Parts: sequence; C-alpha cells; structure tokens
Amino acid sequence: HKYINVPTYGCFKDHKERPVSDVKKTLNKIWSIGGTTGWYYGTFLWRLRGHIDKLFGGIGLRRGRTHQTELNVGDSLDFWRVIFADKKQKRLLLYAEMKLPGEAWLEFKIENKTLKQTATFRPKGLFGRMYWYSVLPFHGFIFKGMINNLVKN
Repeated sequence: HKYINVPTYGCFKDHKERPVSDVKKTLNKIWSIGGTTGWYYGTFLWRLRGHIDKLFGGIGLRRGRTHQTELNVGDSLDFWRVIFADKKQKRLLLYAEMKLPGEAWLEFKIENKTLKQTATFRPKGLFGRMYWYSVLPFHGFIFKGMINNLVKN
C-alpha cells in the first residue's frame, strides 16, 4: 500500500530525477522494464550482473517476467521481486533477490511530472560497504542512462 517504504537508516542511495513530458508513455515504459525489453540502458552490464549472480549461486536474469506489460505484487522481474506496483499512484518498488552483501531496492515514482528513480542499498558489514563503493561508478553510468531513456519521447 502507500505505506510500503524503503528503509533509510544505514542505507546508501543513488537518487535521480528527471522531468517527464509524457507521463503515460513513461509509466508504460516502467511497467515494461526487464525481461525481453531490457533495462533501457547498459543491457550488457545488467546481463553481466546476472551471470555474476549465478556464479555465486543466485538466480541470475533467467527468470524474466510473467507478462510483458503488467506487473503485480509478488511477480518476479529478472533478479528482482515486485513488492509494490500501482499504476494509478505511478509507483513501482522492486526488491533484489540477487546474491548481495546486503539488501537492495529499486523504486520508480512519478510525482508532479517528475520521474524519481532511487536505488537503495543496505549493506551488511564492511564487505557490504566495499561492495557499494565498488559498483557505485557503474550505478552512476547505468542509472543515469536508464532514467534518461525512460523519460525520452
């Protein structure tokens, strides 16, 4: 529901915002993300992350998605799980099921014709913190390209 929130204490965040000219089109892109559509930017790096996940005993990207344009709470979406999906509220929240030294969430929200995209990571111990800083340069590259392509007409 609207009270499902991502933790803030002890977390690292990568937050980006972009103006949206066509809310419906952007929302449809968000609801089609992953699976055969891909992640709108850095597809090679997403696939690489999936292979690394499999090497460590995770699920990788092989799960895809159950429907090409619909998302419901509980659906698997590549190596994510949908924990909140409400098109009317213009909010999608994903929880990472990949092998990580911590927990991760990815949220898309449109408010006042602005797309807010937030990746949150709650590290477990020193290794979790080292992991965050090691992937941070890639996050900046991937998440910037992803949000730019989501709002592009």
